[in-house]
Amino acid sequence: MYNQLPPFSWNPFNTKIGLALGGGAAKGVAHIGVIRAIEEENVAISCVSGTSIGALVAAYYAFGKNSADLHKIAEELTFKKLSSFNWNPMSGFFTTEALREMLLRDLGDVKIEDAETPLAICAADIDTGEQVIFEEGNLADAICASVAVPGLFAPADVQGRKLVDGGIVENVPISLLKSLGAGITIGVDLNGVTSYQSPKNALEVFGNAIDICINRKTRDQLKQADLAISLDLSKYNRTDNREQTENLINDGYYPAKQLIRQAVFYKRANLIRYLLKVIRELLPVKMPHVISRFFETKTHKVKLK
Repeated sequence: MYNQLPPFSWNPFNTKIGLALGGGAAKGVAHIGVIRAIEEENVAISCVSGTSIGALVAAYYAFGKNSADLHKIAEELTFKKLSSFNWNPMSGFFTTEALREMLLRDLGDVKIEDAETPLAICAADIDTGEQVIFEEGNLADAICASVAVPGLFAPADVQGRKLVDGGIVENVPISLLKSLGAGITIGVDLNGVTSYQSPKNALEVFGNAIDICINRKTRDQLKQADLAISLDLSKYNRTDNREQTENLINDGYYPAKQLIRQAVFYKRANLIRYLLKVIRELLPVKMPHVISRFFETKTHKVKLK
């Protein structure tokens, strides 16, 4: 584990594409549609990172599961399926034991560094507020930490640290991709909305409150991405979307399908993009507006060892 990222490297020849999958509880089924679009466009992903439900989907993808495999487990991506009741108001009302069992069943007792595609997982230390990044160590430990929403789930105890949902520090963990060697980054935000579904119970009130706090920070973090896929999934809830699985997958697939071809353009134009970045950073000259708009981040509205 480490808590500080290495300095940014200006490498104009680095065209490795990294994919960051954001948190959003049961809305994470939409990530399956994004991955399907990536596969259809034959975009090679060199590394992947994830937070919360995004960490879970990223882990399956990194260990060789494709969109068809993920589709088979889509109905398990619900609050009820991934949580176990735990009567301990001092730490949380639920544990992630059910999630751990699912990971062991599907992927085995594996280490993060053994993934087919380099993987990083984001969590947060509830005692210090630090971002905790997993690039090595037990996969189930890291995922269980990353999904542990404070107040609902008991914090995960990993190497003596109390770890919780990484969304409170970086919900779409784009910065983690740089340490994995990505030169071009794609971020997938499940909460690209300005309004929220009216809550029907205390759990949904809490979920909306968490979303509102996280989303304000996420908008700034998405500016780091070369390609930001921001999804409007406001008609879905955070706990269970099993009756709308296909619709939710499609609501990830179609926006991504429209945008993902830009990743190929970025690979071809990467040298030009880096030269423009150097000019913008080093020279006190304002870039012509038409050029800067063309190369800015495109957004579709729609290490513990």
